[in-house]
Amino acid sequence: MNSRTNTTPLSTRAAGVRPFYVMDLLARAKQLEAEGRSVLHLEVGEPDFPTPKPIIDAGIRALRQLKTHYTPALGLPELRQLIAEYYQHKFDIEISARRIIITPGASGALQLALSVLIDTGESVLLSDPGYPCNRNMIQILGAYSRMVPVGADTQFQMCAHHIAEFWTENSVAAMIASPSNPTGTVIKQHELTELIAAVAAEGGRLIVDEIYQGLVYSNEDFTALELSDDVFIINSFSKYFGMTGWRLGWMVVPDMYVDAIDRLAQNLFLAPSTVAQYAALAAFDDKSTRIFERRVSKFKERRDFLLPALRDMGFTIPVVPAGAFYVYADCSSITQDSYQWTRELLEEEAVAVTPGIDFGEHWASTHVRFAYTRPIDQLERACCRMARFIRAAGPK
Repeated sequence: MNSRTNTTPLSTRAAGVRPFYVMDLLARAKQLEAEGRSVLHLEVGEPDFPTPKPIIDAGIRALRQLKTHYTPALGLPELRQLIAEYYQHKFDIEISARRIIITPGASGALQLALSVLIDTGESVLLSDPGYPCNRNMIQILGAYSRMVPVGADTQFQMCAHHIAEFWTENSVAAMIASPSNPTGTVIKQHELTELIAAVAAEGGRLIVDEIYQGLVYSNEDFTALELSDDVFIINSFSKYFGMTGWRLGWMVVPDMYVDAIDRLAQNLFLAPSTVAQYAALAAFDDKSTRIFERRVSKFKERRDFLLPALRDMGFTIPVVPAGAFYVYADCSSITQDSYQWTRELLEEEAVAVTPGIDFGEHWASTHVRFAYTRPIDQLERACCRMARFIRAAGPK
């Protein structure tokens, strides 16, 4: 007998997916803008820079050459080879192009990775705070997220001792992000080595989200592939390469999983966007690289402006973000309800920021995320408005 009722037509997995709370704020921000308000956006995790011209030109050439048919499910062979050469050039490691999978965005890569690793009822360890789509995707597959509270003492990163504490008999994998969203922190190389060993000792697999690779300011950039061939690496053309709307990512997997992922990709996606793949071939040339590096310098300037400005307002930032383009700030001296605070800030001062509740439960009500994906003049205006808002509210 069907257990659904006429009032609940959704599947259990669809009903269980939590929303982005910031989307409510963004919808309200758009409404305010339609009413003539000037909203300053510090909530959007998307670079404000456009896709570099060499990449756009490559996409246009592909269209004019009628390169609009399907590619192989695992991606254009020449793009897979180019990414292999990228790892050789940047990190001095040899990766077989066979192990590189081109995907419809990093989300497509994660869907494939989880699909070959987890079965119904199994669990994956995730950092809290962390990117919310990861736990939703695990839930859609009928598995469970085991949230691992992380704080400033570990750079907001999962470490080997967390595996010993949180791994259970139904755990099959753990996932981290470095640089991370929402904290912008980078795991130390020796700690990642220990984490890989701890997960392997439990018979599990480690997934490393490296989609902000390249956007690193204070530490030497590295990849987990320098430490192990047994990890799953998720990467993207969205952040460092500035191709968010093209929806293209890639994944590097242990060789034994390639054939199964090929079968899954054929059925789930058929193939990534053909035009996006041809455009991405230009992402690795010297002209594009020079553009990317100038943008990294701009992001660092923005971070270095925003950090002291936020601290002057009363926010606590115990760990300087070493990468990505986020500041995850403790607002407990200002409010104990970050979601309500962000809503009031938007209404009164037209500044949009993301509440901690979007990233988990650990200290969520006393944290907010600021995205420095806007020019410094806009960051300065936003800080002036926030300072005025905080002063008007008075002591907590």
